[in-house]
Amino acid sequence: MRKALLLIDIQKTFRDGSWGGRNNDAAENNASRLLASFREHGDLVIHVQHKSQNPNSRFYVKNEGVGFQDSVLPLDGEQLISKSVNSAFIGTHLQDYLEENGVSTLVIAGLTTPHYVSTTTRMASNLGYKTYLVEDATASFALQNHQGKTFSPQDVQEISLATLHDEFAVIVSTDDVIKHYHQLN
Repeated sequence: MRKALLLIDIQKTFRDGSWGGRNNDAAENNASRLLASFREHGDLVIHVQHKSQNPNSRFYVKNEGVGFQDSVLPLDGEQLISKSVNSAFIGTHLQDYLEENGVSTLVIAGLTTPHYVSTTTRMASNLGYKTYLVEDATASFALQNHQGKTFSPQDVQEISLATLHDEFAVIVSTDDVIKHYHQLN
């Protein structure tokens, strides 16, 4: 069985300033390091891109923000998955692609941790994939709850990771993945 790198929504809009402050400014750099490692080893790389038909969305298909950030641009032959909801599995061919390619292990990185990354991570685990979430190749923005309390980006990140730890994914660092690459299966 194979492993694949799943890069979720590392799109220009997350660097346009419209989301407010965030944690982990190095997330995209670490995702780029993971990408280089997977390419070097010849394993599958899957790029997920959120797209919206709503002209008011930051992910509107005609806006510049929908494009991938330069540090993680797909190469010819790498799989592209377009989605319009939080999970990369809903309404896409991701699961079929993984099954056709014998993938049993997913290494997940991307933006943002409490939304697109966590939803996809939960589904990957529920579908039976061995799932690794790369904490330093993800990031969060501040969130406000229903009572108006604002949680810092770092608190959101830590709580999001805590809800995924052990139950849905093994939480790892970029260095862990690169150093122990062959042990991830």
